[in-house]
Amino acid sequence: MLKLVSEMLCSRGGQKLRPFICAQVSGFHTSKPGLAPRSFFGVEDFVDDDNSRPYTYQKGKKSKNPNKHVSFKQRTVAYMEPFTLDVFISKRFVSASITHRVTCKQVAVAGTNSKDIKAVLKSRSDIPACLSVGQILSDRAREADVYTASYTPRDRDKFEGKIRAVVQSLIDNGIDIKVYLD
Repeated sequence: MLKLVSEMLCSRGGQKLRPFICAQVSGFHTSKPGLAPRSFFGVEDFVDDDNSRPYTYQKGKKSKNPNKHVSFKQRTVAYMEPFTLDVFISKRFVSASITHRVTCKQVAVAGTNSKDIKAVLKSRSDIPACLSVGQILSDRAREADVYTASYTPRDRDKFEGKIRAVVQSLIDNGIDIKVYLD
């Protein structure tokens, strides 16, 4: 094939051959090799299954068992209980937020690191600070018309002490919290 190309170029006026770069490109998911000029970024080697867009590195994980049955509760829990409570407690501060599961938007946020709260508190990480975070979070949630949320503690968290104080403060101030303990 290269011989044929060089004969065609030489027969057209006897000009000098210019070197050009052609990379062998095979369809990534097909076994048909072909010659095509290589693009500057080399994206053609990494196209998606339908050859429409380049691969992204954060593709969704494929299920090991695609025929696995997904229960009705697993499919609908994000819509039946759309708001979740997230509580973070460190050595220096306490923060909590209520997030919408489907849209991943934070509806209400409160923390002891914010300017209006930390000026009033004596300590930013003790039980009274947790109670005040719960109270402020419940006020902000009610302003956003959120009256129920669900809370599942992280694996490393125990439902006691400061976390329980935040949740109990939310319950006392009118937000219904469902706590799922595994």
